[in-house]
Amino acid sequence: MKRIAVLVSLVFFVAYSWASEKKKICVQNTCIVAEVVRSGALQQQGLSGRETLSDTEGMLFVFAQEARYSFWMKGMKFSLDIIWIAHDGTIVDIKEQQRPCEAPCESLVPAKKALYVLEVTAGFAERHNITVGSKVRF
Repeated sequence: MKRIAVLVSLVFFVAYSWASEKKKICVQNTCIVAEVVRSGALQQQGLSGRETLSDTEGMLFVFAQEARYSFWMKGMKFSLDIIWIAHDGTIVDIKEQQRPCEAPCESLVPAKKALYVLEVTAGFAERHNITVGSKVRF
C-alpha cells in the first residue's frame, strides 16, 4: 500500500513538473514566458478554465511530429491569438482574435503543418507586428 502511495505521489509530481515548465519565447523584438505543455491531457485542457492571461505570458503546445493540429475555444474565458509554428521556428499560420465559444465550436485548422502552437492574448500578433513568415526564437 505504501508503494502505491509513493508511486501515485511520484506520478503527480512528474505531471506537475511538466505542467509548470516555462520557456522564454521571442518573436520579432517581443519576448514572453510560455507555459510548455507536451502531454495529451494537458494539451486538451490548454488554457480553458483560466481567468486571464497577461500580454507577457502564453502557452506553447509541443507535439511529437508536424501536422495540421486543430484548436477550438470551448471553455475559454477570454479571447486568444493562436499561432502555428513549423519545426524551424517559422510561423505558418495565425488565427487572431478568437473568441470563447459554447458547443458546437468551430475547429481552427492551420493552412500548413506545424510542430508547435503558441496561444497568446487576443491582439498580440497585431500589436507586435507578428505575421506568417515571422521567425520564433525558443
